[in-house]
Amino acid sequence: MNILITGSAGFIGYFLTRKLLERGENVVGLDNINEYYDPNLKYARLAENGIYRHSIERNVIVRSNKYPNYRFIKLNLEDKPDILHLFSKEKFDMVVHLAAQAGVRYSINHPEVCVQSNVVGFLNILEACRQYPVQHLVYASSSSVYGLNEQMPFSVDQSIAHPISLYAATKKSNELMAHVYSYLFNIPTTGLRFFTVYGPWGRPDMAYFLFANAIMKEQPITVYNGGQMNRDFTYVDDIVEGIVRVLDKPATPDPQWNAVQANPSSSMAPYRIYNIGNDNPVALMDLVMEIERNCEKKAIIEMKTGEKCEVQTTWADISSLATNFNYKPTTSIQAGIETFIKWHKEFYAMEHLEFAHA
Repeated sequence: MNILITGSAGFIGYFLTRKLLERGENVVGLDNINEYYDPNLKYARLAENGIYRHSIERNVIVRSNKYPNYRFIKLNLEDKPDILHLFSKEKFDMVVHLAAQAGVRYSINHPEVCVQSNVVGFLNILEACRQYPVQHLVYASSSSVYGLNEQMPFSVDQSIAHPISLYAATKKSNELMAHVYSYLFNIPTTGLRFFTVYGPWGRPDMAYFLFANAIMKEQPITVYNGGQMNRDFTYVDDIVEGIVRVLDKPATPDPQWNAVQANPSSSMAPYRIYNIGNDNPVALMDLVMEIERNCEKKAIIEMKTGEKCEVQTTWADISSLATNFNYKPTTSIQAGIETFIKWHKEFYAMEHLEFAHA
């Protein structure tokens, strides 16, 4: 298989790339390595997979020094001619589209950036899959699409009609756009609604990462809504295992789909939507305690009122993913945070990220 992974310098993309390479797939990674968060971390992830900073040029494919079946190209999703050229040249069998402008809060003050990357960029991927057909397009959606819904756990059978951030709206739009292309052009598409992915090599803008940074430096952490928040934290290895299982089984039309009582997670087209989470919400203050325990330091907590763009609780109903793919996450929050803190201490103990500049 020749597989494209967009966002391959990102958190999930890094681990997924390695997983597929180690089972012998040919992988092309794509990323624009933007500065939403520290690009040194992105270059460090790439370096771990044998792609070094000095060799990276825009729109030039470079081969890994570690994995002969891995190549990488620096591209923007918004550059449609270059995306189409890449697809025409590579003839991808499958695509995993993880690249996006992340950040619920970021989308409030940078709406144009969010729309360009998440809507225009996704449209370009869909068009490329249309013009150069693939066996399966798997793409990242988000738990944020559930918005004002308070029916727990969140199920893919429920409405997502009331998003509360532009980021969530763009992810909802991705699901709608994917259905159109599945229906009109018979492109198998599967959307995965990720629930708070965490672990080593993670995103520095995520709460668990920000808390760890601050606690280790004995700086205050900001806790919203009096700490009365819960998140369905899902360890990155469990996420990647789910993605691979889904990728290997392209979406098909639902033989039981009924247009009168339509199931929003499937269709008469080759289209599916799944939650991918841990099915075990963790209280925010319990997360803080786990980080404190592993850092062997107490947090200095500053309480603030909640923000309107943040939901209070996320909880994934993963029953359909479990039934169709035998998916079952196995990593506890205790084990996951322990692994993350160990990595964090080792990674940031280095005075220079020499391997990222090699």
